[in-house]
Amino acid sequence: MTTWDKSRLPSRHVSIGPERAPHRSYYYAMGMTKEEIASPLVGVATCWNEAAPCNIALSRQAQAVKRGVAASGAAPREFTTITVTDGIAMGHQGMKASLVSRDVIADSVELTMRGHCYDALVGLAGCDKTLPGMMMVMLRLNVPSVFLYGGSIRPGQFRGRDVTVLDIFEAVGSHAAGNMSDADLEELEQHACPGAGACGGQFTANTMACISEVIGLALPHSAGAPAPDEERDKWAYQSGVAVVDLIKSGLRPRDIVTRKALENAARIVGATGGSTNAALHLPAIAHEAGIDFPLEEVARLMRDTPHIADLKPGGRYVAQDVHRIGGVPVIIKALLEAGLLHGDCPTVTGKTLAENHKDVVFPTDQDVVRPVSNPISKIGGVVSLFGNLAPDGAIVKIAGMEKLRFEGTALCFDCEEDAFAAVEARAYKPGDVIVIRYEGPKGGPGMREMLSTTSAIYGQGMGDKVALITDGRFSGATRGFCIGHVGPEAAVGGPIGLLRNGDRIVIDAGKGTIDVALSEAELAQRKAEWKPRGHNFNSGALWKYAQTVGPARYGAVTHPGAKAETHVYADI
Repeated sequence: MTTWDKSRLPSRHVSIGPERAPHRSYYYAMGMTKEEIASPLVGVATCWNEAAPCNIALSRQAQAVKRGVAASGAAPREFTTITVTDGIAMGHQGMKASLVSRDVIADSVELTMRGHCYDALVGLAGCDKTLPGMMMVMLRLNVPSVFLYGGSIRPGQFRGRDVTVLDIFEAVGSHAAGNMSDADLEELEQHACPGAGACGGQFTANTMACISEVIGLALPHSAGAPAPDEERDKWAYQSGVAVVDLIKSGLRPRDIVTRKALENAARIVGATGGSTNAALHLPAIAHEAGIDFPLEEVARLMRDTPHIADLKPGGRYVAQDVHRIGGVPVIIKALLEAGLLHGDCPTVTGKTLAENHKDVVFPTDQDVVRPVSNPISKIGGVVSLFGNLAPDGAIVKIAGMEKLRFEGTALCFDCEEDAFAAVEARAYKPGDVIVIRYEGPKGGPGMREMLSTTSAIYGQGMGDKVALITDGRFSGATRGFCIGHVGPEAAVGGPIGLLRNGDRIVIDAGKGTIDVALSEAELAQRKAEWKPRGHNFNSGALWKYAQTVGPARYGAVTHPGAKAETHVYADI
């Protein structure tokens, strides 16, 4: 049994000294021993719930984490936090809660850790906002921490082909267009999602899972195995062991997530054709560490990294296929060998990124991930756009796109519901630029994703004939000429709020520009005539969020971040 010196650990405030006898009585009430109470207290936080398959396997994996913590001489304390799962929140008012949940997750884990003075954290997450939320709070608290992804779903099978939830969203458009029967749609919905795990394509969850390994907060290989695999329990156990090693060594998240580690994270998004949401979450993660890393810097690195992983939605494969050929380390190895990653960044193993991957051999008998010398595209799968329509920037996923320029006329909607209704009614035409505004962080409030609308367009066979721009977001599953995060948002008087039907818009993803054919004088005149628009969320969590949230360019954060700190929780 290890004898621990707790004089510098937060848990001394709830476990050491005669004045803490009432506190210890609560631990005895839960069956803890004297030795366990005297050891470090490790928070094991999950986003487990019965809301969706993404998180349903996290409770099982948490038990394995706890076994690893206990075997290493510390005391695990399990707790849960919320989830808002996009696949179910999508396409209605519930999506307003999605991005807000990222910050509530971080806040709730922070409060649990602070209130009980836990010394370290293992955070398990399964779906889109849970991953960045857990990473954000690790940096905010700065106690020794290990992140663990809950794993992806296996692909479904529909008439001899692999399918994901994206296929169902697009099938809704096909059904509305009369190209799919009720029976076929029902058969697809019953087979597309065969069990536990997050969406299988390189959507937001798997994008952030790749980031967790390359940024150094997760053990190498831990992101790969699908959620149902018993192999996940091995990585869960090892994550519990690793966090206790970090308590001993004193290595903390802010030692790991440096500017160079964040650059590595942006690179892997570009290399995998990952989700545009990474350009929202990476600035927020950086903010927790006191590092400025705005959208344009994230996107520059994404663009400058060759696209090498042939993953859905723009490509052919899913996360299970990456795992089959060796997992995320194969992608990292390819980028390291090309000199595109900072190999000297420390990680939760206590070794550097390069040391972790020195024995990884890039497999040549597969076409899921290509070598950097033979990429799918010489530029990354996600790029930023700037211009008089987006002075604060915007973002688009170009992975799988053939045409990088679009010119058309604005067709404006002030909420997603109106745009979706127009798409269902085919009340648009080739050459339209569908504009969905007042859906930004403040204006929504909550910055909804538009997967239902974009998928319906694809399902109608119009995906390459129109563009869509919004001050809201797009799902990692979105494909086509869909530009999100347009800033400043309409709610604060950004140019997207000044557009009128028929305005000529030019989008050039090759050059990185997005402009409306209006003079500065015309834009100024429209701005002078513009009036703020209200919304119906004037109490509760969404109201609070709207009061504090900042622009998407800097991560849509809700507090001042590490730069304003006068203390760090880990040092209380």
